[in-house]
Amino acid sequence: MSGAFKITVTKEDLVFAAAHFITLPGHRCEALHGHNYRVGAVVEGGLEPETWFVVDFIALKRLLKQLTEELDHRVLLPAQNPKLSITERGDALAVAYGGQERYVFPKRDCVLLPIPNTTVEMIAQLLAGRLRDALGTAGARHVRAIELEIEENFGQSASYREVFD
Repeated sequence: MSGAFKITVTKEDLVFAAAHFITLPGHRCEALHGHNYRVGAVVEGGLEPETWFVVDFIALKRLLKQLTEELDHRVLLPAQNPKLSITERGDALAVAYGGQERYVFPKRDCVLLPIPNTTVEMIAQLLAGRLRDALGTAGARHVRAIELEIEENFGQSASYREVFD
């Protein structure tokens, strides 16, 4: 017989409000706009021998809260987008799209993300990787998979699942 354990965390306070745009010419979401994102995670794995947990719920909620707080009330900018040029100007970031300057934001209000576009899919993949790294640093040795879901609007979400070797 074989089996697996998984835990799920989706809480009302695992949210972040952020502005973003995507770089798809003519697409409605090309314009600067925002969402009230909600994050949930599923962690699968074996039980830790001393606690009988896959991962302690308290620790998982704390890690997810840290990840959401870093993005809350920020402008999300994709640092790896070949169509964008993001230039630091003192306390500001100037964003050019296709060679044309489009936005200038206060630097303190922005977060540069190592992704090619700020789609909910790319944000879910980024946060799943960051959660994986944080769980590893915290000593969660028996985790086999992580699935991170981000809802950008009621009934509209993307998830990313990562399975470990």
